[in-house]
Amino acid sequence: MTIVTKKVFIYTVRRGDTLFRIARRFGSSVRAIEQANHLVPPVTDPGLIFPGNVLAIPSLSESGKVFYVVKPGDTVSRIATRFSTFTDLVSGINKLANPNLIFPDQQFLVPTFIYEIQSGDTLSAISARYGIPLLSIIKANMGRPGFQIDLIWPKFHLIIPLTTSQNIVVWSPLPGTRVVSGQRVEGQGRAFEAVLNHELRDANGVIVSNERFTLADAGGPEYGNFIGTLPFDRTLTASTGELHVFTRSAKDGSIQDLVKIKVFF
Repeated sequence: MTIVTKKVFIYTVRRGDTLFRIARRFGSSVRAIEQANHLVPPVTDPGLIFPGNVLAIPSLSESGKVFYVVKPGDTVSRIATRFSTFTDLVSGINKLANPNLIFPDQQFLVPTFIYEIQSGDTLSAISARYGIPLLSIIKANMGRPGFQIDLIWPKFHLIIPLTTSQNIVVWSPLPGTRVVSGQRVEGQGRAFEAVLNHELRDANGVIVSNERFTLADAGGPEYGNFIGTLPFDRTLTASTGELHVFTRSAKDGSIQDLVKIKVFF
């Protein structure tokens, strides 16, 4: 399993672009872009790109987040749909004053991560490992010259959408990663009085880490940043499980905005 920890830009090629210009603009290299998008035979001649191609651009920054570069004609709704998330969430985590007014070349943080394909991988196996629907992965990668549903290439950077609710995105731990007692859980959420809850269960339903709450640094209607910890309160009975992050209704205490993240132990 190889999750890319570099900051990555998702960019749509325009008329007049070259890989050299794109690399210089985003702090990358021609070689890194070619490898991340498999811009080599038999997909294409080395370095050959066309307007409308969607590229993953790995930079030198270690932020680990993925940013979508707005292209002409984009709307927040279309961007959210591409990454199987919600318009409110994309607007909120990017603190857009007016989500109906966006401009080409704006960079929006999007709830995704990047996986580097390994020899022997299949899309269905990747979908199962990370607990992300196959159709969501396919939709996020459409328009990329090196992406094919029935044939994937080692070292290709696959865009994988995160599971979110309308009001919560979890940045860490990422799906399919291993968690240990005391590990941090981090994300952004829109919650009444800024209260978010989390709980960890193994695959047998045992609550390994009891429900706890944490406070975001801003309450609704803003999307605040939150950090919590996952101490293990019980012995594991399985090697996999789910992290649940959610809010509770101020009216009746029922669970709302539940986000489930598949993890390993």
